[in-house]
Amino acid sequence: MNERAFKGWTKPGPMPPGGVELEPDETLDFLCGHWRLFQYAKGHRFSVDDILTAWFGTSWCPSARRIADLGSGIGSVGMSAAWRCPGAVVHTVEAQTISIRLARKSAAYNGVLDRYHIHEGDLRDPNLFQGEAPFDLVLGSPPYWPLGSRVEAEHPQAVPARLEVRGTIADYAQCAARLLAPGGVFACVFPLDQVDRAEAAYRDADLLLLRRQDVIFKEGADYGLGLFVGSRRQDLPDGFLTAAELPARPEPILIRRADGRVHPSIALVRLAMGFPPGLA
Repeated sequence: MNERAFKGWTKPGPMPPGGVELEPDETLDFLCGHWRLFQYAKGHRFSVDDILTAWFGTSWCPSARRIADLGSGIGSVGMSAAWRCPGAVVHTVEAQTISIRLARKSAAYNGVLDRYHIHEGDLRDPNLFQGEAPFDLVLGSPPYWPLGSRVEAEHPQAVPARLEVRGTIADYAQCAARLLAPGGVFACVFPLDQVDRAEAAYRDADLLLLRRQDVIFKEGADYGLGLFVGSRRQDLPDGFLTAAELPARPEPILIRRADGRVHPSIALVRLAMGFPPGLA
């Protein structure tokens, strides 16, 4: 049996060494290519938001040698970026010990402990990553809603993933601005019905928004996600946004057709992230 083949599609990327055992209430799920991610069966699970964030950031960063992932949770964004950028060093920060435990298991399973560094802490800490060199790419998949505005998840690990328990998208942008290397970029995801908050976060952190990619969950529906990428104002010429007519706004990507089938516009993103195209 060919471990790289799946319905006519060949899985890209390296084979992980594995050797890390599942424990009760955990699952081990495919992430990118052959890489896998440890998750709690009833806790926070990685989503398309995380995969899209890693894809967008690694696609639009000029040279991703050093990557930071803010509020990294179980590691889905950072690990996906590490898969796409095999020469990059990745540093992540996460406040929840229970999520960090899973992320460390995934890093060991996928064989990246030598270049994937997980820090326990708060992204709002001004001394975060003190002593580390700046980062070419900073990634973030922040919680979307203020605490108290949505029903809290039953599993305590999942609450901060959805609700703003430890910071908002504005905090993510401020942190990114402090960490970025010259010419680096900050990429994040946020719901389309809150685009104003995302744009304000970049602006208030003195980051120039260069590109926005809308992603619609289902053909004919309105709700979806915005992917954003921007750079420090000081790294770009005066008047650049106006002269270049930015931020760029390509056509939206659709995930599903109206009948539920995978939409063609997401197929190349899936391939780029080690997923089958899903069109068959």
